[in-house]
Amino acid sequence: MFRWWHHSKSIERLAIIYTMKQQELISPLDNRYSQKIIELANNFSESNLNKTRVEIEIDWIIFLTTQGGKNFKSLSAAAKKNLLKIKLGFDDRSAKKIKAIESRTNHDVKAVEYFIRDEMSKYSNLKKYQHLVHFALTSEDINSLSYAVLLRNAIDIYLKKLNALIKDLGTKSKSWASIPVLARTHGQAASPSSLGKEIKVFHHRLSRQKNILKKMKPLAKFGGATGNFHTLDLADSGIDWLSKTKKFLSLFKVDQNPMTTQIEPHDGIAEISHCIQRINNILIDLNQDMWIYISNDIFKLKLKDGEIGSSTMPHKVNPIDFENSEGNLGLSSSLMSFFAEKLTKSRLQRDLSDSTVLRNLGVGFGYSYLGITSCMSGLTKIQPNKEIARNELSENWQVLAEAIQIVMKLEGYDNAYEEIKTKTRGQNLDKDSYLKIINDLNISTESKQKLKKLTPLNYLGIASKLAKS
Repeated sequence: MFRWWHHSKSIERLAIIYTMKQQELISPLDNRYSQKIIELANNFSESNLNKTRVEIEIDWIIFLTTQGGKNFKSLSAAAKKNLLKIKLGFDDRSAKKIKAIESRTNHDVKAVEYFIRDEMSKYSNLKKYQHLVHFALTSEDINSLSYAVLLRNAIDIYLKKLNALIKDLGTKSKSWASIPVLARTHGQAASPSSLGKEIKVFHHRLSRQKNILKKMKPLAKFGGATGNFHTLDLADSGIDWLSKTKKFLSLFKVDQNPMTTQIEPHDGIAEISHCIQRINNILIDLNQDMWIYISNDIFKLKLKDGEIGSSTMPHKVNPIDFENSEGNLGLSSSLMSFFAEKLTKSRLQRDLSDSTVLRNLGVGFGYSYLGITSCMSGLTKIQPNKEIARNELSENWQVLAEAIQIVMKLEGYDNAYEEIKTKTRGQNLDKDSYLKIINDLNISTESKQKLKKLTPLNYLGIASKLAKS
């Protein structure tokens, strides 16, 4: 019993120490928000980047040994098994060893190469294949493919979160399809709408961008120092290396860019970045609309026990999730815009300014992911204030002015708009004022009856149908 208690206390102390260490880190993604982006963080971590590099290097050795000829002797089953053991056995010790080597080489990809060569030296049947580590490759071949793999995985993780938000918006748009609400243009009373339809707009916009992002596949190159396949062609000019490397990249579900300099030009990353930026902007638009609806009491915020809205005003319940989301999405968009702007340009064959930028791809994804998470949290805390929405509409009968002038035009009035403008512009009409306008019109009894049946609550067009579509 004492030993168990002592062990549990030790774990508790370690957890406290870890939490304190987190607070010493500079990025809120690594401290304050770390638990909310674990899957993305693991994917973009330097440890996983090196793990991916190791996997590519070893798979390349295996691939080369299947090409035949005197230069690429086949692997025995036992040798292949040992290679895979190195690949599959990558752990924290492996990651630390690579970093230790890098501290001497000051070159991250070369550190991976030396790590693999050292691990292979432990197996007698692998020593004769050590020369094939990083064979005919430049660092960018490994990095280009590695980042493409990380991006592919990140998109999958990101889409799961985005799909959850889209699904929630779809559910809410159907549930709120018949709740009338005053739509506003320029912030002013415009015409009635359905609360569900207003939500459906965002559902539709996000769904479209999701489908665009889903179809995007990261690009990679594998053509050597300047993209001309010099070394591979020298090794064996009888092999169609362009098609062979394309096949190799397909093993990682990555498309090949055959026309490159030393680096893959990153146009694909720019396309992905722009798509994420569009998603961010749509979500910011949603957050801001929710904020205004809450401010106008169209939505009520659900109370959460223990939560504080203001340090001095006890009554406050604030839309903090939508505000947090907006801020994080803005940070993401700034980075995504920079990625697209910076990464598509390089001096001649390459310079190294892209390297440090690529290491921040995860940060851009992380802030967008956080933005989605906060927005989803905000959506769980709102509920329509139907009474306020109905009252607001009932106090603005002038929103039916549009309907009046349309009916007049149907009866042949050329100046219908102008006539109704003089009776309604800038005015706040009640029901009686509206009916007086109708009664004074020189139109058919049938048209008058049609207009008299309208109210701000039922003049919704097909808004409810659109919300349920």
